[in-house]
Amino acid sequence: MPDKNDPAGLSQWWRADRHQDRRPALMARNRVMTAMRNWFAGEDFVEADLPALQVSPGNETHLHGFSTAMIGNDGGAQTMYLHTSPEFTAKKLLAAGEERLVSFSHVYRNRERGPLHHPEFTMVEWYRAREPYHRLFADCAALLSLAAEAAGTDRFARGESTCDPFAEIERLSVAEAFERHAGIDLLSTIGPDGKTERDGLAAQMKGQGLQYSEDDSWSDLFSRVLVEKIEANLGHGRATFLDCYPAPEAALARRSGADPRTAERFELYVCGVELANGFGELTDAAEQRVRFEADMAEKQRIYGETYPIDEDFLKALQHMPPASGIALGFDRLVMLATGARRIEDVLWAPVAG
Repeated sequence: MPDKNDPAGLSQWWRADRHQDRRPALMARNRVMTAMRNWFAGEDFVEADLPALQVSPGNETHLHGFSTAMIGNDGGAQTMYLHTSPEFTAKKLLAAGEERLVSFSHVYRNRERGPLHHPEFTMVEWYRAREPYHRLFADCAALLSLAAEAAGTDRFARGESTCDPFAEIERLSVAEAFERHAGIDLLSTIGPDGKTERDGLAAQMKGQGLQYSEDDSWSDLFSRVLVEKIEANLGHGRATFLDCYPAPEAALARRSGADPRTAERFELYVCGVELANGFGELTDAAEQRVRFEADMAEKQRIYGETYPIDEDFLKALQHMPPASGIALGFDRLVMLATGARRIEDVLWAPVAG
């Protein structure tokens, strides 16, 4: 009899019958990972095995880390965190002189579990020193095609949606997406200095019949529109690059030279699913500190907690060359390539609980 507290059978994924049902997708996972590693090696990337234990899990407002205590030889305890991304360590290696770097890392995010989320998952993160962030578009296109071939499919699927992994990828700015799918002029609510007009965005949302709370910040309103009106419309038929994010929503990215209201950040969507997040990397340590502090103040306001800033990272940032970097959710890629219903279906051993 199924356990009403575990309808998906996740606590018994090891049962032979359940494993045999999942095994084809798991074998596809292995083939996709091998193909990706070979591709990166062919592009002269160095693969780095990066540590998960860090002094800070990351400083983005809505990311939540797992904490632990590191006990020293003297018995003293220091709070440490499992990283939400290998980004800080990878950028330290760029500062050390690496030019093309890739990492297949297990990362950890608290408060996240569902069909598309898992508290521990695999992130493929890669960096190109001294190359523009648009170079990452070609990388993504190559990897989508490669993943499909390795999985033995000519389409990605999620529910009723399908996507041709070999088709030219659509490129759409965030401002264009807001106008097309929500009827909102987003850039009119951002000043040239990056300051936002919360009431202006709220008024436009009200005019479109979109709900919000009176205590929502501009960032909250932006996220509401993105989730409710934009994301579900992206990546159908062919993948979509959602490009030129608003500067206030790109804490680790450079401002755009064409329009200071936007930043060199994009996301890749397939079948309505966010698959990757890319940046023209910010290397101004002073500006990065300001952004981290602002995000931690917002985190305190919303969640009543903050995380420390990795001072060693900010020191390294002063020596880091111009670079572009991107993080791709490997498990989601395998889900889409195999048509799996939930992320646990493509994990060799899901986290119990």
